[in-house]
Amino acid sequence: MNTSLVHKVLSSNAGIAPLALRIPAGVIFMAHGAQKLFGWFGGGGLTGTAQWLSAMGIEPGFLMALLAGGTEFFGGLALILGLLIRPAAVGLAVTMLMAIFSVHIANGLFISNNGYEFALSLLAISIALAISGAGSVSLDPYLARKAR
Repeated sequence: MNTSLVHKVLSSNAGIAPLALRIPAGVIFMAHGAQKLFGWFGGGGLTGTAQWLSAMGIEPGFLMALLAGGTEFFGGLALILGLLIRPAAVGLAVTMLMAIFSVHIANGLFISNNGYEFALSLLAISIALAISGAGSVSLDPYLARKAR
């Protein structure tokens, strides 16, 4: 693999600021992914999430539940660890775009009406992390040095 590309994906000059975004967003994403995958925290698990997605016309429901839940859970874990932040953040951003336009947009902005404001906030965090990288307090800079 091209070490220059690996270095670009992993490197970051952002200091410690991304840590303030990574940890809370990572916890939120992991929790939502755990609801979809495992039924934790009152979630429907894969079966319930698949049925819910299918009822909204998002097919195949099981695959979409697996993709959304897996991206949220493992992407959230990646944010917490500071591991492969840019690819994780891009996957999470795409997941939030899907959530906004397939579930929340018709309800308006406000979360009190199941609107898209919360998903929009998580989308903004994901985009910011995709741009900035993980920052200095993460595993990515260590891996970037090893890739040289």
